[in-house]
Amino acid sequence: MTLIRLPGDDGRVDEFTMPAPAKWRTSKLNQPMARIALSAGHVVADPRADISPMRDIAIDFEATQRFRDHLWDLGLGVAEAMDTAQRGMGLDWASAQTLIRNTVESAKARPGAIVFSGVGTDHIDPVGASLDKVVKAYSEQLSFVQKLGGRVILMASRALVLAASGPTDYAEVYRRVLAEADQPVILHWLGDMFDPALAGYWGHHDISAAMDVCLGMIADNAHKIDGIKISLLDEKYEIAMRRRLPSGLKMYTGDDFNYPELIAGDDRGFSHALLGIFDAIAPAASAALLALSDEDRTAGTKAFREILDPTVALSRELFRAPTQYYKTGIVFLAYLNGHQDHFTMLGAQQGARSILHLSRVFRHAASIGLFTDPECAAARMRTILALHGVE
Repeated sequence: MTLIRLPGDDGRVDEFTMPAPAKWRTSKLNQPMARIALSAGHVVADPRADISPMRDIAIDFEATQRFRDHLWDLGLGVAEAMDTAQRGMGLDWASAQTLIRNTVESAKARPGAIVFSGVGTDHIDPVGASLDKVVKAYSEQLSFVQKLGGRVILMASRALVLAASGPTDYAEVYRRVLAEADQPVILHWLGDMFDPALAGYWGHHDISAAMDVCLGMIADNAHKIDGIKISLLDEKYEIAMRRRLPSGLKMYTGDDFNYPELIAGDDRGFSHALLGIFDAIAPAASAALLALSDEDRTAGTKAFREILDPTVALSRELFRAPTQYYKTGIVFLAYLNGHQDHFTMLGAQQGARSILHLSRVFRHAASIGLFTDPECAAARMRTILALHGVE
């Protein structure tokens, strides 16, 4: 029995008994599942690089790829170079190109491995950018991914927010960019809780009005679109939009608060998954999705919810406001679970969350049996506690 002393919100430090790891029956690469499931993977920084970490970028690409292999081994797809990889918050386009190339090439060597890569406009200065410059920036990144033979997630653009004078500008930019897509893309509507610079996307601060604009654009370009991921952390918007999508187009949930019920769905449809939380809970996600594939739909859904529902408390802690710092907890858990040998992040963002937050994350993760080696996780947590002055 492993014990660890953890600080609590009341200021006390109490003993916590480490539970045994969960014994999930997980899926495998190429094993059919009832939903498409993409995990937005984090990147592993190189802590030994002699850089100024708040300014310069150093990535351990080998360790980063090993984590992608881990996701594929569990039957999950990879959403590459997205916000979980600190895109726009430490990961620049030059590094993202290397990351995308590595992952796409690795996927080719593993038949059945799925990867979609993020395409945006983050290599240009958003201030003063014209609509033409936004289209050109999108096109440059789109061309790079397509030349590698990769599939595309078309991310929201900070530059477009500043350049657009109204909804018609959004529709026109997307029309021009989508015209260059050689395969249907996944759109990504990221809410301002994840990136405050995206407030007012689609030309409206009102979500319902913005949704009308987005759906109109989708209807006009449906043959170029595989589906859309929305990350608004409010299930009613996702369900409403899902029911209004043109026939054949997919909804990918990006709701890290309500994903079990959205993926399970109802008698009018369901969502596929493109989630940052799947990085942290990959084995549980894999096991739940495998259970959902049971021929007995009622039993499968019940088993799916029994596995995935207990992970929601962890996810809500990770993605609590300010939500854009959720990556700190994601990388923290990867360190505790042995996927990397340090707790270092691009931009030194390992310092973006408090020790009380990290302690709550630790308790939640341990309580659902997420740590495959509880003794190792506890030993690493003690190191983190000591660095924060907690005896």
